[in-house]
Amino acid sequence: MEQITVKPGDSGQRLDKYLGKYLKEAPRSFLYKMMRKKNITLNGKKAQGNEILKEKDEIKLFLAAETIEKFRGAKEREEAQGSLDIPYEDDQVLFVNKPAGMLSQKAAREDISLVEYIAGYLSRKEGEERGDTFRPGICNRLDRNTSGLVAAGKTVRGLQALSECFRERTMEKYYLALVRGRLEKPAHIRGFLKKDEKKNQVTVSAEEIPGSLPIETRYEPLEISREGDTLLRVELITGRSHQIRSHLASIGHPIIGDRKYGEKKSNERYERKYGVKSQLLHAWRLKFPQEKGVLAGLSCRTVTASPPELFRTVLGGEGFSEKRYRENKGDTES
Repeated sequence: MEQITVKPGDSGQRLDKYLGKYLKEAPRSFLYKMMRKKNITLNGKKAQGNEILKEKDEIKLFLAAETIEKFRGAKEREEAQGSLDIPYEDDQVLFVNKPAGMLSQKAAREDISLVEYIAGYLSRKEGEERGDTFRPGICNRLDRNTSGLVAAGKTVRGLQALSECFRERTMEKYYLALVRGRLEKPAHIRGFLKKDEKKNQVTVSAEEIPGSLPIETRYEPLEISREGDTLLRVELITGRSHQIRSHLASIGHPIIGDRKYGEKKSNERYERKYGVKSQLLHAWRLKFPQEKGVLAGLSCRTVTASPPELFRTVLGGEGFSEKRYRENKGDTES
């Protein structure tokens, strides 16, 4: 018999979900059978599996040690070592300034992504109980070569609450983008986006076509360079794949460095001059409304991630004022 006391990081999830991660090699049918036969109990009582776990709940596994060991399986490498730029963290959530070139999540089993770096960072912290089954998860994904803010949950409840914010679009999401050509007035642009999954590429149209989804993007010009290119503050209203990159390209102002949707001549100039090899697009700010409960620490807060060194070098070299991408416009920052 093995007794498990639910840790803070594991509370808030269903019992069957917990068991599926704790005994990850066990068939789901086996788990339900063991609950029906009271070989797995919750707080000394028969369990259905849909119970929501609370901290200090007691789960008992009336199973042979060999069976438990077999179904727990070998521990996979789930952590990566390395420093992270963390603009904000509390006991429920954290925000990482992801560098360009890093995957947000694994695309293949052998990949090491931001999720593994977050797991490694949290495993090295002392005095925090995240649970036996909970693995930190992220709430938004950025393209591999887009830098900036990625939000992660440190507990089940933190992940659930933060994911709901993204799903319901309750926060404001701002990006910095350096685009080709002059844009002198703010605009709110709409369209329809359709993705080709095989090519991992999207097309944007003014009219709805079969399989397309509506998109909305706002932008505000911050400054125009000596060469006539524009630094934009972009507000992402809907959050579709490649939305900002393709939407700006569709109006004739592709992002500098974008090899998929960009303009070859401009990209070549920035690569020769600065070594730019990917899009100069940065997830800059997340502005939260009034929050309660597990997200109380984010209430009316703006979390900001500084642009990466190469982005700043380009902006300085092209004559942009640093205050344009540092000014706060009255927001309360972390």
